[in-house]
Amino acid sequence: MTIDIQPKPVSASSVQHHVYKVFPNDLNAHYTVFGGLVMSLCDRVALVVSERHSGKVCVTASVDSFHFVAPAKDGDTLLISAAVNRTWSSSMEIGVRVDAENSFSGESKHIVSAYFTFVALGPDNKPCEIAEIEPQSEAEIRRYNGAQVRRDARLRTRENLKNMK
Repeated sequence: MTIDIQPKPVSASSVQHHVYKVFPNDLNAHYTVFGGLVMSLCDRVALVVSERHSGKVCVTASVDSFHFVAPAKDGDTLLISAAVNRTWSSSMEIGVRVDAENSFSGESKHIVSAYFTFVALGPDNKPCEIAEIEPQSEAEIRRYNGAQVRRDARLRTRENLKNMK
């Protein structure tokens, strides 16, 4: 049975500039922010976006293209933004961007881009149907189209690995 779920705009569930202040205990041996901490923060913010969009409990299904573009340092403020790029029947791709801001100078730099796939779960803990996303801006349409390319690549890779002997 298909339920009539109304499409939602990207803005209905996005998170803009979630703030995390970097302290000395967040640093690695090179005195830059520990990558695992950034990954965890991204996963948490992406989870909030997925649950806002679906109205369901969601779980991380995969992480694609986690790119560290620049380091963040002690005293920086991390600004994490995330939004639904595209939805399928029960899954959705969430794009995440992290910037590091110097609170004193106001200088900001892009440090991470990543793509997470989440699956919405029903009361029986099985994947359930979710609303489609309605991209509106040029950037949202570009991210919507890119999400399908990444999904197709994931499915091809899964199939290729399954067929290996």
